[in-house]
Amino acid sequence: MADTGNAEAAGDEVVVTGYRGPAEVSGPEFPATVRVSGTGNAMAARGGIANTGYIHTLTVQRMPREPAAWPHQVGVIPAPARAFQHRAEAARLRAAVEGGGTAVLSQVLTGMGGVGKTQLAADYARTAWDEKSVDVLFWVTASAQSSVVSGYAQAGVELCRADPDDPDLAAKQFLAWLAPKHGQRPCRWLVVLDDVADPSDLIVHPDDPGNRYSLWPPASPHGRVLLTTRRRDAALFGDGRRRIEVGLFTPAESAEYLTEALKAQGRTEPADQLAALADDLGHLPLALAQAAAYLIDSGETAVTYRNLLADRDTTLTDLAPDSLPDEQATVLAAAWSLSIDRADTLRPAGLARPMLHLAAMLDANGIPQRVLTGETARAHLAAHRTAGGPTSEPVPVSVSDAVRALRALDRLSLIDHQPDTPHQAVRIHQLIQHATRDTHTPHQNDQAARTAADALVAAWPEIERDTDLAQTLRANAAALTGLAEDVLYESDGVHAVLVRVGASLGVTGQVAAAVEYFQRIAGVAHGRLGPDHPHTLAVRGELANWRGEAGDVVGAAATSAEVLEHMERVLGNDHFATLAARCTVARFRGEAGDAAGAAASLAGLLADQVRVLGDEDPYILAVRGELVRWRWRAGDAAGAMDASAELLEHLVRVRGNDDVITLSTRGNIACFRGEAGDAAGAAAAFAELLTDQVRVLGEDHPDTLTTRHNLACFRGEAGDAAGAAAAFAELLTDRVRVLGENHPSTLTTRGNIACFRGEAGDAAGAADAFAELLADRVQVLGEDHPDTMATRRFVARWRGRAGDAAGAAAAYSELVEHMVRVWGPDHPETLTARGNVAYWRREAGDAAGAAAAHAELLPDRVRVLGVDHPSTLKTRHNVAWCQGEAGDAAGAADAFAELLADRVRVMGEDHPDTIATRRCVAYWRGMQLLMNRLLDEQGQ
Repeated sequence: MADTGNAEAAGDEVVVTGYRGPAEVSGPEFPATVRVSGTGNAMAARGGIANTGYIHTLTVQRMPREPAAWPHQVGVIPAPARAFQHRAEAARLRAAVEGGGTAVLSQVLTGMGGVGKTQLAADYARTAWDEKSVDVLFWVTASAQSSVVSGYAQAGVELCRADPDDPDLAAKQFLAWLAPKHGQRPCRWLVVLDDVADPSDLIVHPDDPGNRYSLWPPASPHGRVLLTTRRRDAALFGDGRRRIEVGLFTPAESAEYLTEALKAQGRTEPADQLAALADDLGHLPLALAQAAAYLIDSGETAVTYRNLLADRDTTLTDLAPDSLPDEQATVLAAAWSLSIDRADTLRPAGLARPMLHLAAMLDANGIPQRVLTGETARAHLAAHRTAGGPTSEPVPVSVSDAVRALRALDRLSLIDHQPDTPHQAVRIHQLIQHATRDTHTPHQNDQAARTAADALVAAWPEIERDTDLAQTLRANAAALTGLAEDVLYESDGVHAVLVRVGASLGVTGQVAAAVEYFQRIAGVAHGRLGPDHPHTLAVRGELANWRGEAGDVVGAAATSAEVLEHMERVLGNDHFATLAARCTVARFRGEAGDAAGAAASLAGLLADQVRVLGDEDPYILAVRGELVRWRWRAGDAAGAMDASAELLEHLVRVRGNDDVITLSTRGNIACFRGEAGDAAGAAAAFAELLTDQVRVLGEDHPDTLTTRHNLACFRGEAGDAAGAAAAFAELLTDRVRVLGENHPSTLTTRGNIACFRGEAGDAAGAADAFAELLADRVQVLGEDHPDTMATRRFVARWRGRAGDAAGAAAAYSELVEHMVRVWGPDHPETLTARGNVAYWRREAGDAAGAAAAHAELLPDRVRVLGVDHPSTLKTRHNVAWCQGEAGDAAGAADAFAELLADRVRVMGEDHPDTIATRRCVAYWRGMQLLMNRLLDEQGQ
């Protein structure tokens, strides 16, 4: 070289100054030092070449460096989180490694964003490195394919002498290096692919068979693979890959985390408030971490944070700390945005996001699939499909499309979709719901709330056979009401879903809860809509109805009368709602004890309904059925039977043999037949009805179960006590399965089983069974419910029949006091209980007291029920009998003769009560002759 100037080079630099012809520079990796003197000085950065003169040709050959020595780490493991919790998933990861870490093993940590998958993987990797159980540890953030290829390429350069200028080739060389090779020293390696966003990212050049390759590490007896992802696609599993679902913190882990994180900064909070905060945050690790940071940064208390979180005007962004903890890159509000975007691209494209918006308005703990795939929900999906932009006409969405939208959300861990549990098929974390609602405009929020409410109503079955489904639907309605109550009380009235919730409580046996619910709804409607709004009046009518069902028939009658007065003034006398209210008033008039008045009111109502609605209106048929019932309860057995037969003929002609009302009317006629004394005929009629109801309604329909109940009752009354007991035992099993243990009908069946236990001779056992039933009815229905009262009556009855007549009389006396307080002194059930007091006084030996009690009861029954009512006739029987037992056989015979004439007129010659009265006439006439003969003998 010509020595014309000075040049200096160091390290990997090459410096050339001055003129130079062809030159070649080589070295072990970078060129050896070259010094060329010439025209001046030049400086080159590391790895570069600088020249201040003319060089014709310069060739630089880079020689690969030596592979890194083991142990070696490629990539940076995230630092441990503050207050890191050693969770069960970490133990499962380590436990899965067999044979000291030499087994073939690939594990996939999957779960929703924010559950701590990365921290679990980091702890696993750090532990393996610290314990020296791996020779090579590779970590890469795998959220994009390019980052995985780049990471593999870097490992190829460091471990395989790969060319850094060809990343694809370097990545392939690293993957090939991971495969075990015969005769070479085995390398124990661990590859961690953190946060894989899409399974397709692990296939490079998928459309180019010549260049296509997989980024999954090869199987090796010495290697381990750990992958974390939010995805649940089938492509990520199989081939020996073990799936570990990462869930939320346990309550204990949440409390410990918050306590430790705050304590490290000198903060303490009450343990109960930290536990409540953890519940509010759904035990999501990411949320807990950011909440702890917010409390530390702001100085706010956990109570304040909880109040802010509950405020519908506060977004999750508002609750983000100024600086994110633990090297986190995303605030909680944005933790799922990328997942939602990706879900929306999955087929059927554009439906995942509107589906999530709908689910965000419902119960996080479980949404029935039928709610989210019904017609209402599908119309919402079609109208708000996000792919492809707005269209002039929404493309219809099928049920299968809606299900696939749920599957798309499930694949991205945004929801848990379990179609094999249809009642709670969709679960979603409450903070994902919160973040989703934060993206709504006020209009979108109201629109989503109305759609959710409509979807719930559409999914609600007309007949609630499934109590679990009913409970889930009520929970979803409650969640929706908590989020958007204002929307459900708009100017057009109370949304139907609110009424369905209360009715559902009632029909599933929670009548006290139904009363409380409708009291609240009526108050809200009164305040928002006004006292005269038709929906306010309708809700008050529902309140009256369930008050009556709960046993407060007096209060129900008063409330329904007030509602009727409002309706007549606001809506007019002929409005359908007014006519319906008149029916309710009449019914509660009867339930309150005035059966004859109820029948008269219904007769007047029926005439007006025929005038306004026409004779064929379905509601008129229901009123005619009510009229028949109250004519029967008023003592007009013949009139009720004739009216029932006429109604049945009309129903068969108009609605057909298989109509629900037709079948129900057949059941009423069978009941009347049995109560008229023909128990065997009633049982036969119910057996025929049962066959038809099973065919038309199904075995588990409530009406079918009721018919089985009545059939068993009349089988027992017809003399087949054993058959009845067996039938009730089978019925109880089915009612528990269909309706639940605490449904009123289930409890009624238990009562019938207890009765037949007593009829079979075990009176003491029957008394004990009724005592147990009483405790359950008090708990479920309350002290004042009619069924609870009836159970008290049966406890007293079987106590007496078990030999404790005095105890039975005392129990009935207490029951009378209870009934007078709840129903009043003139209620038919109160009068019946007074009769039972008299009966058991007589059985206890107090004949005079019994006679006096019967005598006092008779004028009250005549006044309340009328002279021809069966209960009045029965009281006359008891008075006559007591008269005979008091020594007046002639007076008893005459009284029974008068009673016989009235029973023949009212009930007919062949009624069992008529026949019994004939026997009494004969008995006391015989006693009169005997007494006369004794007197004659004494006179002689």
